[in-house]
Amino acid sequence: MERYKVIREIGDGTCGNVFRAYNIETNEIVAVKKMKRKFYHWEECISLREVKALQKLNHPNIVQLKEVTMENHELFFIFEHMDCNLYDVIRERSAPFSEEEIRKFMLQILQGLVYMHNNGYFHRDLKPENLLVTNGIVKIADFGLAREVCSSPPYTDYVSTRWYRAPEVLLQASAYTPSIDMWAIGAILAELFTLSPLFPGETETDQLYKICAVLGTPDHSLWPEGMNLPRSSSFQFFQRFRQEICGSLFLMLPWKL
Repeated sequence: MERYKVIREIGDGTCGNVFRAYNIETNEIVAVKKMKRKFYHWEECISLREVKALQKLNHPNIVQLKEVTMENHELFFIFEHMDCNLYDVIRERSAPFSEEEIRKFMLQILQGLVYMHNNGYFHRDLKPENLLVTNGIVKIADFGLAREVCSSPPYTDYVSTRWYRAPEVLLQASAYTPSIDMWAIGAILAELFTLSPLFPGETETDQLYKICAVLGTPDHSLWPEGMNLPRSSSFQFFQRFRQEICGSLFLMLPWKL
């Protein structure tokens, strides 16, 4: 790490802090992610999912991992530097994006995602903060929760930020597919149009409610496997809620007055 000079901190995540730095020998600007947990064996480091995934993935729309180094039981990832993330771009926007701008963003994100899925990984934590942007180029980052498509369940039930979490994950499915990444991408697409999150749930229950309020409540005919998930009983409230609202509206129709 003596080859790198830290400029400033640019991110603080659950697993690590990210710093803008430069290589003293080459003057190249890089991003340094310092992991918060301690490591005592190199085998621990190279077996991390993030390391294993990024060593295999090489694509223009996936952030490049340049180096992994350990010093005094601290682990550092050296990444290519990107100017900001998509969350910052959306937050600073005063006018809606044009369809052409959205198309360019989505094309790059989907190209990176297709490559990732075709090479055996799904991300599990796609959100605007994990999409890095420089001069209109978008790259998928933060593979800390990535899993191999061929890996065996049960999977972690807490994945992805709540607003971008697929219903099967909210309902504590022990097995799910790369389709959960596509759900997150759909939510991000809507956010690019509206400049605000599509399903900004305050709790997991509220998240389910907001999804059902927009898409309707599934049942056994629409989603039989979903009705058997651990928290599927939560849907009963939404079904009753929708029936009560529809019944009240029917009673208020002019020909009923």
